[in-house]
Amino acid sequence: MRRLLLLAALLLCALLGTAQPASAHTELVTSSPRDGATPAKAPTHLTLTFDEAVDLADVRVLTVDGDRLPVSRTAHRNVVRVALGSPADGRFALVWSVVDEEDGHASSGRIAFAVAAKATPTGGDEVSAPAPSPSVRKGLVAVRWTGYLALALFVGGLAFVALLWPGGAYEPRARALLGLAWTVGLLATVATAGLQGAYASLGGLRDALRPATYADVLATRPGVVLAARGLMWVLAAVVLAALLQGAARSPGWRVGALAVTFGLLRTTGMTGHNSEGSEPTWGAVADFVHLLGAALWIGGLAMLTLAVLPRRRPGELAEVVPGYARLAALSVTGIVGAGLVLAWQVVGSYDALLHTSYGQLLLVKTAVLGCVLVAAYASRQWVRTRLDLAVLLRGDAATVRPFGYSVAAETGLVLVVLAVTSLLVTADPGR
Repeated sequence: MRRLLLLAALLLCALLGTAQPASAHTELVTSSPRDGATPAKAPTHLTLTFDEAVDLADVRVLTVDGDRLPVSRTAHRNVVRVALGSPADGRFALVWSVVDEEDGHASSGRIAFAVAAKATPTGGDEVSAPAPSPSVRKGLVAVRWTGYLALALFVGGLAFVALLWPGGAYEPRARALLGLAWTVGLLATVATAGLQGAYASLGGLRDALRPATYADVLATRPGVVLAARGLMWVLAAVVLAALLQGAARSPGWRVGALAVTFGLLRTTGMTGHNSEGSEPTWGAVADFVHLLGAALWIGGLAMLTLAVLPRRRPGELAEVVPGYARLAALSVTGIVGAGLVLAWQVVGSYDALLHTSYGQLLLVKTAVLGCVLVAAYASRQWVRTRLDLAVLLRGDAATVRPFGYSVAAETGLVLVVLAVTSLLVTADPGR
């Protein structure tokens, strides 16, 4: 059974491995009649033209009274037709929303026009565009932050134990950390699916708990990706159980762990902005490297802070700390290089970097990351100058304490970086 599950993980990863091209969030290009128009006679339908192909199930057009209007496809995949009624006063006031097929982001707007012979167009204040619930958006940011943290702790912790500290598989703190990360990761994925469905349908928090919401979101591409991520977490339980039984040095376990790690990282990146731009393949590769580097860095930090340092065993400090220092340096290099590629891919210009909410959040993330690197530099200096003394003094608490402080500061700032990253996922990209 274990081999069958790991084989399924490998097959699923192969299916998910191909980068799919995507554009920015789906937006309305034009409508006929257009907003504010005064046609000579009442139209029987409204035509909406979007900047990319849309699925009819993702397009909603409502009257101001909340009645949903029928939507049909035309000869072009990015053009839909909306059947209109015949209001007595000749005024048409509609609100529309569309969900991006790639990342599940909802865009919306309003259209108001009136028949020239009967009335003037309705004013902009009489019709408001629909928008996702603020509580749903905040909930989505929160569960994404939790999901990112769980992913980093699980993948990075798994790698830390497998590569640097095999004995950690028997340490209660390390086992508890990995088990908690797995549990939170699975629950965050389930919660994300419900909140994503409520967000896309412009519903409230109660809608996130309804089975119909899950059914609707699982019929979309972001929903399929979330389902695949949930399956990856289920398969990760097999990998974790084998690790806790001492199979970390087994070639079969390493293959299974690599497959699950790839699947978790890839499905996490497939619903972001990484493929927006002219080079979606490079964006997907950069996003994978970015996530992997962050996971190795953050998960290793947590394992070092919570499991290794409290033991203060000289042999472990001498073996594990230098190894993690080298792994962290490699991870930071990957994070910075991949981050530059992603910034170029998604933001696209200095003007967008400075004058869009996405670009400004990216600058905040970069500034906090700079503070993290300062703390990391202090940790690295301790390894170079004080590690030998700490080992000689058999892990003396006073000697190890400065290193613990710098690692704790580094960990706390990394949590802020993850929070900003969660906000970036729901923000409009700079392009």
